[in-house]
Amino acid sequence: MCVLVRPRTLVAGAVLTAALALVALPGLAGSRTPSPEQTVPAAAFQALRIGAISDGSTPVVRPLDAAHRSSGYLEPGAMLVEPAAFRAPATRPKVKQPSAAPASEWKPPRYTISGWATWYDNGTTAMRLPRGTVVVVCGAGGCVERVVTDYGPRAGHRPVRIVDLMPSDFAATCGCGLGQGTQFVTVRVY
Repeated sequence: MCVLVRPRTLVAGAVLTAALALVALPGLAGSRTPSPEQTVPAAAFQALRIGAISDGSTPVVRPLDAAHRSSGYLEPGAMLVEPAAFRAPATRPKVKQPSAAPASEWKPPRYTISGWATWYDNGTTAMRLPRGTVVVVCGAGGCVERVVTDYGPRAGHRPVRIVDLMPSDFAATCGCGLGQGTQFVTVRVY
């Protein structure tokens, strides 16, 4: 015969939850008594007389008391005074712009490495450089700026590789296809 013993905290928690539900439920269900009806005092109303208008127009009703007016209230005959009128210039002023020549400039790198590069499908890797290092890899076909994302290439490969590039970056810096396999590059480390 198997006897199940329930933990005391489980039983106590269930009892407390049931007691709380019994106490709170009548208030939540709306079983409170309604508040008694109160009449509106007669002093809240003011007498208002509107004379009969023979032409059928709507009479003008002013606020009953000045306290009911907002702070921005204007009397019907109030005159608005505009600030001094703004005059736009007839012609635009001539501005002398210095001429700028198109150019680009690289900040000086911390150091430069030259060696062989190949392509690698999993990001830009550089030998002896930690992840997150910004490098500019320049080859015969152009330059690309990248962030080192992986470790590698392994030391001991011949020719000695210093960087592995994504296939698209390899083709951009080489100016050739992936079939070449390796290319000589210069790596500027920032």
